[in-house]
Amino acid sequence: MPPNTLARATTARIQVLAPKAELDFFDTRSIDLPRPVTPLEAWRLMHARPLPGLRMAFWLRDAISACFGVRRIGPISGATPRQLSPGDKLDFFLVEAISDRILTLTVRDRHLDVMTCLSSHNGGLTVTSSVKTHNLFGRAYMVPVRPAHKLIVTLCLKRLRQALEQE
Repeated sequence: MPPNTLARATTARIQVLAPKAELDFFDTRSIDLPRPVTPLEAWRLMHARPLPGLRMAFWLRDAISACFGVRRIGPISGATPRQLSPGDKLDFFLVEAISDRILTLTVRDRHLDVMTCLSSHNGGLTVTSSVKTHNLFGRAYMVPVRPAHKLIVTLCLKRLRQALEQE
């Protein structure tokens, strides 16, 4: 099944910020994997080797956003603790929920709220992101993020599958 099908995602338990009609951005991508993984293991493997250019993209995001009073978040570090609980931080994300089937992460500020949900199911993994914007800066911020996010998640999922195939 193609990685961006909502049909595949509906077989997984996913969490989103609000009903789809109320969101300013919604994207779900799924992939079949050679072996089952927990969402935390998938996160660890996807971010162990950052995508080329991703550090620069986060640096640019921080430089521009800081001009508008948005706190700097830095890149995703690739350092993932073995144990996480709701309320812990995973880089700049707040862990909302974690189990062997789901990892839900959020970032909330005055400009927008973001939720990313990784869910494992039937030998596959789904990454679902939902965003609600609160003001003009949040909407402007999402203009370049929309296409970039889709590309980044697609590439991360492909790299995850490749890493698991090479084990």
